[in-house]
Amino acid sequence: MAIVSLKKITLCGLIADKALVLDKLQSLGGTHLIPLAGKVSKSDNVPAHNIEDALTALKYLQQCPKKRHQVTQTEGFEFEAVVQDVVHLKNHLLDLLDQREFLQQRIKEVALWGDFSLAEDGQLQGYKFWFYIVPKRLMKIVRQSDQVWQIVNQTNTDAYVVVIAKDEPASKAMPVPRTHTGSLSLSQLHKDLDDAELAIEDAYAKREYLTRWMSLIMLNLAAYENQSDLDDAHLLTRDEPEVFVVQSWIAVEDIARVENFSQYHRLAMLIEEPDGVEQPPTLLKNTTTFAGGEEVVKFYQTPNYYSWDPSIVVFFSFALFFAMILSDAGYAALFMGILALKWQRMGRTIQGIRFRMLLLITLVSSGVWGVMVGSYFGFSPAPEQLAEKLHVLDINDFDTMMRISIFVGVVHIALANLVQAYQLKHKTTRFAALGWALFVVGGFVFWLAQSSEQAILEQTAYGLLGTAAFCLLLFSGERKIQKPLDLVLRLFDGLKSLTSITKIFGDVLSYMRLFALGLASASLAITFNQLAEQVYHAMPGMGLLFSILILLIGHTLNIMLGIMSGVVHGLRLNFIEFYNWSVSDEGYPFKAFSKKEGY
Repeated sequence: MAIVSLKKITLCGLIADKALVLDKLQSLGGTHLIPLAGKVSKSDNVPAHNIEDALTALKYLQQCPKKRHQVTQTEGFEFEAVVQDVVHLKNHLLDLLDQREFLQQRIKEVALWGDFSLAEDGQLQGYKFWFYIVPKRLMKIVRQSDQVWQIVNQTNTDAYVVVIAKDEPASKAMPVPRTHTGSLSLSQLHKDLDDAELAIEDAYAKREYLTRWMSLIMLNLAAYENQSDLDDAHLLTRDEPEVFVVQSWIAVEDIARVENFSQYHRLAMLIEEPDGVEQPPTLLKNTTTFAGGEEVVKFYQTPNYYSWDPSIVVFFSFALFFAMILSDAGYAALFMGILALKWQRMGRTIQGIRFRMLLLITLVSSGVWGVMVGSYFGFSPAPEQLAEKLHVLDINDFDTMMRISIFVGVVHIALANLVQAYQLKHKTTRFAALGWALFVVGGFVFWLAQSSEQAILEQTAYGLLGTAAFCLLLFSGERKIQKPLDLVLRLFDGLKSLTSITKIFGDVLSYMRLFALGLASASLAITFNQLAEQVYHAMPGMGLLFSILILLIGHTLNIMLGIMSGVVHGLRLNFIEFYNWSVSDEGYPFKAFSKKEGY
């Protein structure tokens, strides 16, 4: 739940020991290498020597419908050569498929003109063929012209006209622009299409043949990637005639291991703190329970090293937003059943373990919220049932649900600004962030006061808004006040910051989508239930079958819409509204120089 503190370590050793030191440093792991050779920016990654090609090749072979018997002996197997063959084959096959599509379309166009070959230069004493597709209603213009022409084909609407002339007829002479038929005859196009079809068959056969190497590619993938990373590391060092220098970022907790490493290999070592100007990579550290939020955060934007880790906030807020949008305990129970079936399979990978915890908390939240709004596949519990006693919210009570949605938005935006204030704790602008937090809370309290007509709420709102205005006017800029004019300029900076009122107002109102989408989901479920019931009563016998189909199709559609809405808008409120007020600068991920385990 934090960004790991890093330090910069510089190691210097004899050039003769470079290969050994880098190999052992990779085995040690935990370092993020800094480029010293040439100008390589922090965001530039040195190519991993076709490791992406290797993964692409493996996936391409795995998708082949027919697979050969797997070769287990490495004799005759060259990893890089096989990978390049597969990648080349994939690209070649795509080109052939495009060529076939082009030829098929070209044949379709040229067939209307017949099978002909254009004369070579000089064979017709300078005359050439010019092709036109003329609508029949415009043929009178062609007949009135002095061109030498002939209709070679016609359809219900068009005539295919060939004009014989030395130069292209003027635009006024023909009613339509000329058509380009190409230089290849219809028979030649058919021959090229046959050749393309045979080449495609050969390519598919070769792909099937290459599937025999899948197991060996998987077995050697980690070793190949490790060697690729090691080769890249050699390009990142600073080499002199007698010595070399390698520099890296490392977590503070791992410094002791590197110190022992440098002593063992007799390396000179320098440890430095980040100077505040250079940008170290961002290494996020979360417990397994809440690491799913970290995966979501990294998917969108890696926070800056000097920023903060929003993983746990995104974790719980996404779960809440998804629950409010789904608004059905029955749907949540269905998803939990699917998750239970996939639980062990997801536990095979680290990412799977992280995401299944995020899914579990999200679905539990969805179930609790669904019980609170009293929706079970669109049905409401009977008054005598226990579920009805837990039904504490009416989703059709627009005023209450709107207040809840706005309250969630206020808390989310206020939290973002409070975190921003903490991040700016050594700057005066922290009070401006605090002011925005007070502003959204004060605005919400003022809104409640208008509807409840309670004087104490109105007084509280005025106090919060007045304090917020004071903070925003005086602390929105970092200009030092040394003379009266500086105070005026500071106030001017504060006035400029007030232009963001419309922005924060719009961001808070964006959370109304939680109510709107939740209402839409619940309403669709109820509508499909009512429609199924009406069909059942209207059509005795067959009505049961149609009712079941309506329920299955309708709820499946509603579930798909609920998933899409929950994911898209649940992430949007985090990464747009929340990030706008708390996470600004983007960083780049910490990539450990370490040996990967076998696949």
